[in-house]
Amino acid sequence: MEFRRISSLPPYVFTIIDGLKVAARRDGVDVVDLGFGNPDLPSPDVAVEKLAEAARNSRNHRYSSSRGLPKLREAVADLYIRRFGVALDPETEVITTIGAKEGFSHLMWVLLGPGDSALV
Repeated sequence: MEFRRISSLPPYVFTIIDGLKVAARRDGVDVVDLGFGNPDLPSPDVAVEKLAEAARNSRNHRYSSSRGLPKLREAVADLYIRRFGVALDPETEVITTIGAKEGFSHLMWVLLGPGDSALV
């Protein structure tokens, strides 16, 4: 069975980049990988413990609202005012995403139109 629409899609850019990194490392190049934002330090024990505690709570075994949990959005707004002196309205100026790539993709969908180009 052939799925023509899928086969016409371009290769996933991060798969291409990963292949280039693997090849460069194989050739002895010291590659500094800033691509995925993967942490280079272990998570703090308190964060791991809180995550495990939250995972045991069955109320957390469901999807959150698409804009993110209200308390989380409020905490982000509080962090921004404390750390950067920037006031954000958690109802209209803060959303959560499942990761930076998703957030960046959504941002580009909002800012760019057909035929537009962006240098990232």
